[in-house]
Amino acid sequence: MDIRKIKKLIDLMIESDLQAIEVKEGDQSIALTRRNPMVAAGIATMPAPTADTPVIKAASRGAVETSPMVGVFYSAPSPGEAPFVNVGQTISAGETLGIIEAMKIMNPIEATQSGVVEEILVKNGDVIQFGQPLFRYRA
Repeated sequence: MDIRKIKKLIDLMIESDLQAIEVKEGDQSIALTRRNPMVAAGIATMPAPTADTPVIKAASRGAVETSPMVGVFYSAPSPGEAPFVNVGQTISAGETLGIIEAMKIMNPIEATQSGVVEEILVKNGDVIQFGQPLFRYRA
């Protein structure tokens, strides 16, 4: 793909405030994703809560896995199958906890550390936001 076309896609993302874009031309394809500079610096930001935003209590202990993107959360590989993880299950770092569908792409959510799942904070099929807590587990 021509570098000028890629530059135009980047400009389009900036102008439209898009977080991700994927384009296919014949047998070529390109997927671009913007990184939030606050996250890259280690400072995650969350959107301001609205009246209908559920309030999630901060965990006094344990790790919290948050969503790296906006999309639809799926707890199992496909409908009718068992979920990736359940409350009380011991998990290892790198283990798949769920899937987020964004722009028709299935993105696995992997545990950043090992531990025991204490709480699953979202339901199968929920639309989730960037930075939203998904799982809480103790190391």
